[in-house]
Amino acid sequence: MSRNPLNDLAGLGDYLREQRQSHSLSLRQLSELVGISNPYLSQIERGLKRPSAEILQQLAKGLEVSAETLYVKAGILDEHPVPVAPTPTVRDAIAADPDLTDRQKVTLIDVYDSFVRADAKP
Repeated sequence: MSRNPLNDLAGLGDYLREQRQSHSLSLRQLSELVGISNPYLSQIERGLKRPSAEILQQLAKGLEVSAETLYVKAGILDEHPVPVAPTPTVRDAIAADPDLTDRQKVTLIDVYDSFVRADAKP
């Protein structure tokens, strides 16, 4: 599925504006902080201009956000979801506990199973 680059720019601009405002910076203050012109920054925020990776890096530094986030918002990088580690089960936790003896583990799992079976009955 192809992405619309104008949507990327509008999303980037909205994000930059929100970050700038949350840092209580005017457009002029941020432009001076990162070393770009006020009109150019305004065009970026309105989604009219696509900033270079270097400009995004400067904006990230000035707004104290990750440059990678801005690259994703600008469509330069694809967003990679963070893999979620599987949640260990109660049985896994009991089995992995080094402080329990084998007999204690079996007993705890039996008790746990009895509770689970009791909850499953209507």
